[in-house]
Amino acid sequence: MEFFKTNTKIQFMRQRKGAAIFSAIIFLASLLALITQGLTLGLDFTGGSQISVNFTQPPDIEKVRANLAVEGFKQVTVQSFSRTELSIRLAPQKGLSQEQLQARLANAMPGSTIGSADYIGPQVSKTLLTNGILAIIVALISTMAYIAFRFEYRFAVAAIVALIHDPVLILGIFSFFHIEFDMIVLTALLTVIGYSLNDTIVVYDRVRENFRRVRKGTPLEIMDLSINQTLSRTIITSGLTLLVVLALLFFGGPMLHGFSLAMAIGIIIGTYSSIYVAGSLAVAFGLDRKHLLIPTKRIEDNLP
Repeated sequence: MEFFKTNTKIQFMRQRKGAAIFSAIIFLASLLALITQGLTLGLDFTGGSQISVNFTQPPDIEKVRANLAVEGFKQVTVQSFSRTELSIRLAPQKGLSQEQLQARLANAMPGSTIGSADYIGPQVSKTLLTNGILAIIVALISTMAYIAFRFEYRFAVAAIVALIHDPVLILGIFSFFHIEFDMIVLTALLTVIGYSLNDTIVVYDRVRENFRRVRKGTPLEIMDLSINQTLSRTIITSGLTLLVVLALLFFGGPMLHGFSLAMAIGIIIGTYSSIYVAGSLAVAFGLDRKHLLIPTKRIEDNLP
């Protein structure tokens, strides 16, 4: 099944300079937003309290969130454990004792019973944030090493720039619009890295094949040919995945909002970067046919 015919001849590389300017602008804007505004960290990274609340009747979660906001609990996560039990996570409440905290919760949720209460300390949250950053760094280094070994180092450098490009743009959007960043969004970032890499590897594999098969053609022409040949697969894969993610975004509820939003942005940006960042940079770094040809072994006869 093909969305586009395999003989499409879209000249992607002709637009590479405009795409480079566009990418540079949005990348710098994202960095500026991160530097000036930072991220709105969720409870996973800031610490806080996790409280179990029991109700006699199934509660209205949206009403519970609204009542908590009225009582002054702005940064709060409400999750259903069962029909009559909710798990509520609150940001650190400075100046409130445990008794005062429970009294305000009782006012926000009349008829409820406060169950177990656990406190997430700043040391635990700091460890989670550090481990999350290390996970991204290790993923990028491992990816670069694999591509350099499997293909060519120019491919590796171009792919890593593209993979850095994608999460920075996502983080910039989250920072600019003050969207909460928590562990589930970090999971989406790592998923986006893998998804974008998959698209890039498909294009790179076709580039290597075409360099060996098509004897006449400049690196720009070979890159355009390879992208056009994989275009149908890219559109179908990315489009179908995006439809599922959009369904989660609009109908998945508040708990999945950050994850699905990061995934939706990542799929769009990742598809773009696989073509205009990873592909263009590989050519800009001097990729040529000789770098991908299979070396021939010279056989010499040992004559007496």
